[in-house]
Amino acid sequence: MSEKRVAFRVGFVEGATPDKWARIWGERRRDRLELVPVDQGDQDVRLRSGDLDMAFVRLPIDREGLHCIPLYDEVPVAVAGREHYLAAADEVVHDEFADDEVDWSAISAKEAVEVVASGQGVAVMPMSLARLHHRKDAIYRPVTDLPHTTVGLAWLVDNDDERVPVFVGIVRGRTERSTRT
Repeated sequence: MSEKRVAFRVGFVEGATPDKWARIWGERRRDRLELVPVDQGDQDVRLRSGDLDMAFVRLPIDREGLHCIPLYDEVPVAVAGREHYLAAADEVVHDEFADDEVDWSAISAKEAVEVVASGQGVAVMPMSLARLHHRKDAIYRPVTDLPHTTVGLAWLVDNDDERVPVFVGIVRGRTERSTRT
């Protein structure tokens, strides 16, 4: 009697888009891939607890005991209400709105966009989050002098599941016939 295989669980932070890689997995593999939304504040804990096999994380994270492949950078943007003076610019520098910036770390990106759309300050976030939560009454502009954030793929160093190198290969663009695993 064969033992039923557990789904391969891959977490992803808000704004990351793992759909392409999940589709390729489905085309190549018979075992199930489960995509699991993860709060950025919990990404490290969920990986280390074994709840997830791998995760698309927003860096930085504590890399002790983790493998991590940086995948792509995200442009920081300033999000404000449509009537805010930043709406007149194509891109901005941080000093232009620093006094209006809202610390949104205690609330979700969606809530931060709601707050600033109502005319209450400016929020800085990765462009992927601004696009995800875009509203007609809000604008976002690239901030040219702030560092980019990076999304990476992370997993435990001691995770010896044979599906890990397969998924890494998919993410890195290897073909099904590649001799690398």
